[in-house]
Amino acid sequence: MINIKENEKLNILNHSCAHLLAHAVKHLYPNAKFWVGPVIEEGFYYDIDLGNQVIKEEDLPRIEKEMKKISKGDKYINRIELSKQEALEMFQEDPYKIDLIERMDDNTIISAYKQDDFIDLCRGPHMKTTKAMKYFKLLKVSGAYFKNDSKNKMLQRIYGICFENEEDLKNHLEMLEEAKLRDHRKIGKDLEIFMMDDLVGKGLPMYLPNGYIIWENLENYIKNKEKKLGYQHVLTPPLGNVELYKTSGHWDHYKENMFPKMEVEGEEFVLRPMNCPHHMMIYSNKLHSYKDLPIRIGEIARDCRFEASGALKGVERVRSFCQNDAHLFVTPEQIEEEFKSVVNLILESYQELKITDYRFELSLRDPEDTEKYHPDDEMWENAENKLRKVLDDIGIPYTEKIGEAAFYGPKLDVQVKPAVGNEYTLSTCQLDFCLPAKFDLKYVDRNGIKKTPVVIHRAVFGTIDRFIAYYLEETKGVLPVWMTPIQMNIIPVNNEYHLKYAEEIYDLLKDNFRVELDHRNEKLSYKMRESQTRKIPFTIILGQNEVDNKTISYRRFGTTETITVSQEKFIEFVNQVIENKG
Repeated sequence: MINIKENEKLNILNHSCAHLLAHAVKHLYPNAKFWVGPVIEEGFYYDIDLGNQVIKEEDLPRIEKEMKKISKGDKYINRIELSKQEALEMFQEDPYKIDLIERMDDNTIISAYKQDDFIDLCRGPHMKTTKAMKYFKLLKVSGAYFKNDSKNKMLQRIYGICFENEEDLKNHLEMLEEAKLRDHRKIGKDLEIFMMDDLVGKGLPMYLPNGYIIWENLENYIKNKEKKLGYQHVLTPPLGNVELYKTSGHWDHYKENMFPKMEVEGEEFVLRPMNCPHHMMIYSNKLHSYKDLPIRIGEIARDCRFEASGALKGVERVRSFCQNDAHLFVTPEQIEEEFKSVVNLILESYQELKITDYRFELSLRDPEDTEKYHPDDEMWENAENKLRKVLDDIGIPYTEKIGEAAFYGPKLDVQVKPAVGNEYTLSTCQLDFCLPAKFDLKYVDRNGIKKTPVVIHRAVFGTIDRFIAYYLEETKGVLPVWMTPIQMNIIPVNNEYHLKYAEEIYDLLKDNFRVELDHRNEKLSYKMRESQTRKIPFTIILGQNEVDNKTISYRRFGTTETITVSQEKFIEFVNQVIENKG
């Protein structure tokens, strides 16, 4: 999707269209008062106080009609400059504008934009006339607290989008419809994968039986790969003493993203936002020889971070999540080989999971603004050069992002481009010379000298929660057979004549596959449609022909072709599909 906010021409067009919306609302609701109407990535919105009146979704076409009427009037949009006193007098009837104006310096020149009989405060710039806003659409209406503070009055927020031509608008609206179909929140609800409830808490997902099957399959998938690479898995608590995070430096650098500390029996604890301090302590449990390294510690670990409620989104952005985390303790000489191994693990996993639209970003320190980073220029230069060399040796294209490194070292992020929406980070790999020193970690080298190891932080799936969100949207919920909660659904054509054979097939398959037997007294067509709705990969239909010949007839999801094979051939075929991650 286009980022409207970052496109200069569309930014101005959408900001002007926000004023067009406010203009139309003022015509239809004369008592309306307006807070702010900014441009956002997805278009624009305006926050409006209508008193006791309520705008509903069905009212949006009426507002659009008035917007088109104003647009066709082709009125000039004029910039007006006012002193603070003049602005206070002009907007004296609007408490929201007065609130804005009173917070400005006395000598500020305040700008407003006027189009026909409507005027509003704005920095601008705007289009020259109202006619420039021809291709727009109001998308939805919701509630929003004044100044985003729940103690304040609830305003009504109307969202919209505007483009330069009809084709771009049409394409965008089609993309929005596609986004609705792919929205992991809808898919998660329809397929009973996860749920949320405010009684439990915002941003705290609960995985239902179907969701936990997906979760468990992903966990087993990545842990099995890690075990083959020599990882050792651990289990650590989801909270820690505040002193742990003061030692690591997270308390100083990351405290605003953590939940508040809690005091118990004289100790201060906090829900952990990441796992590295715990893993540092596991390494420090005993002294290691250089012969022990690399030591690869992995964990599917529960973490908690405070996210603003407005930023929460399904299981993509939550307050409680599980990281597919690992920390590799290496000697300086092992950095390149281990970092390369991590990159290859990411690439191999992406290939098997059919993830193709992604790119690599190498996040580096900003040499002009080093205050927020670990103070060691030589370490940074050495670390950044090593990561560049690995990527260059593998031949992976990447872009460098200055100022995006973690406070303790440079990192490699894999940015995925989802089927809808903006790209985000899925996998990450970070080099760290800082934490091992903070925790005084040591190993004995071949000369008997104690030295500090280097740590590589890495997460292939990032968080399992976000990966599930991403994968549901990529596949529209049509998951590969090895991952899907229910792999096959058995439907007898007639319970009276065919149920016994269906039960035999169920008994044959249930120990090796996730299978259901649908023996409800419903029509065959209804049960088959429901099987498709639930996106079950194999729907097995058993009638008299199958009973007589001891065969299996099945349909793959999304097809209308019925294939009949022997029991042995069917089992062999499904096993092959699962083995190939199909």
